[in-house]
Amino acid sequence: MWRPFFRGTLPSRLAAAPALTVFCAVLLAPEGAVAQGYPAKPVRILVGVPPGGGTDILARVLARRLADVFGQQFVVENRPGAGTVIAADLVAKAAPDGHTLLLAINALAANHTLYKKLPYNTLRDFSAVILAASTPNILVAHPSLPAANVREFIALAKARPGEIAYASSGNGSAAYLAAEVFKLATATRMTHVPYKGTGPALTAILAGEAQAMVAALPGAIPFVKEKRLRALALTSAKRAPTVPDIPTLAEAGIKGGEFDTWYGLFAPAATPADIVLRLNATVKTLLASVEVRQQLAAQGLEPAGNTPAEFDKYFRGEVETLARVIRAAGATVD
Repeated sequence: MWRPFFRGTLPSRLAAAPALTVFCAVLLAPEGAVAQGYPAKPVRILVGVPPGGGTDILARVLARRLADVFGQQFVVENRPGAGTVIAADLVAKAAPDGHTLLLAINALAANHTLYKKLPYNTLRDFSAVILAASTPNILVAHPSLPAANVREFIALAKARPGEIAYASSGNGSAAYLAAEVFKLATATRMTHVPYKGTGPALTAILAGEAQAMVAALPGAIPFVKEKRLRALALTSAKRAPTVPDIPTLAEAGIKGGEFDTWYGLFAPAATPADIVLRLNATVKTLLASVEVRQQLAAQGLEPAGNTPAEFDKYFRGEVETLARVIRAAGATVD
């Protein structure tokens, strides 16, 4: 029997992760030796998807706030393609000085298993900074599809195996993985149509190129509220305050379909520990502010925040967890 690997917004293992690694790194370096002069120039935050999705929304919120705090530009650069591999590779090969960062999602962990060969080493080429936020995913469909709720959608998918085309924000993306988990939990067959981001994928459904998608909530909210897309169910453990009327899969009696999208900030490996810690402390403070929390909540994003050591442990756990999800679902890069 399929058992979900995602329960709640943030797995409980975060709370117990040790921070010893970071503490030791700080003790071995002169206090603030490097971070005092940071940032010395504009900081690039690379995003592996086009504008319009949760990753881009969160990156721009953080960039504006970080620029205010540091008195230096933080510029969001969208580098979509290859399931976020292009952006990740640019950061992995960037100078480890804190001036090039990556805002990544589950795809960074999933690609370690999905791709037979990557231009970087997932577990060695990045420094975890902070887990910034998470969001539920939502199953949406074009209003013309004859399914008023998720149960009717499943019945339709079973009656027409392989005929429903589901869009995703790219091979290996959280949307792709969430849909694969949904298919596994419901024993349905659908045809995958990848796009270069949440925005293009949702636009494709509106245009009739695909009929459904399991999308991260921030990108889908506007279309759902405008009733241009039909919301069928959330893949989270509980309902989302932003769309309180939309039920979860569990409420529809579907077990094992839970899957949240997370967003984490990374720097290149070997970035000085005091820079990583300064970034971590600053972002954590921003995420704790009432104004930022309200701004993110309006987009369906739930702020997180932890230490670099906790996030590193969480990320490595996600690499292992998503490997099991991918193998169980038989997911491939197509």
